Amino acid sequence: MDLMLIFSLTCVAIFFIILLGLVMLLVTSEAYPNLGRFDSEKVFTDPKKDEKEEFPSIHDPPSVDLSVIVPAYNEQDRLPMMMDEALDYLEKRQGRQTESPSFTYEIIIVDDGSSDKTSETGLKYSKKCGTDKVRVLTLEKNRGKGGAIRLGMFVARGKLLLFADADGASKFSDFRKLEVEMKKINKKPDNLAIVCGSRAHLEEDSIAQRSFFRTVLMKGFHFVVWFLCVRGVKDTQCGFKLLTREAAILLFSNLHVERWAFDVDMLYLAQYFSVPIAEVAIVWQEIEGKL
Repeated sequence: MDLMLIFSLTCVAIFFIILLGLVMLLVTSEAYPNLGRFDSEKVFTDPKKDEKEEFPSIHDPPSVDLSVIVPAYNEQDRLPMMMDEALDYLEKRQGRQTESPSFTYEIIIVDDGSSDKTSETGLKYSKKCGTDKVRVLTLEKNRGKGGAIRLGMFVARGKLLLFADADGASKFSDFRKLEVEMKKINKKPDNLAIVCGSRAHLEEDSIAQRSFFRTVLMKGFHFVVWFLCVRGVKDTQCGFKLLTREAAILLFSNLHVERWAFDVDMLYLAQYFSVPIAEVAIVWQEIEGKL
């Protein structure tokens, strides 16, 4: 009887938590997409010249092969590990002339209103690598992960645009897996496609390490997402996704959610606009740091 009572109370608690999450999603959603920017968010700093330069627009023709958007909020400690891994891969990729004879890239670190030295940390890489490869976009105020990625996308120069978490939880070299899958699904002349990195294959191991309550909560969230929004994508929340330039323009120009679960909104829009979506298993690890 006690077990039944505990189970019932757990289910009731999970129901209200999911309901609270939906309310939060509604509250943090904008009636219309927030496309505005402060003037200071239209420029980046070249630390070598100590000058401000104007960002390009996503509506300009692409001038590099890949833009990597890194949303960062108070990430001065974890950002260097992610940047070192990403730059190591990208520089080696650029150096392999037989595989990628003209591969070019940029990394855009979006400081989402941090109170630490995230921007200063990013600028060290701009100084080391040059602003043609690493740029820092410092936001006037915190907009949330989705909002930070949106503004990073809007100043990107890439034919393909990848967003990756600043904590380095995803193995950056798995970009190649996403790139290969992108070529498979991007067959239409409209050049619209998105490939999602996925941790779904790791779910069984993670369940073994989670409490019963957290496991049921996770399953409940997945069910709500499947029932109300997005079907066919097992892991909507993985912070490692690759988009074509055209898909980025379409989806982030219409994104209503800038904070929690913005990925769900983005993928819902992708399905609404019939944008091809693929999902690829990636290596992922828990990184210590912020809660």
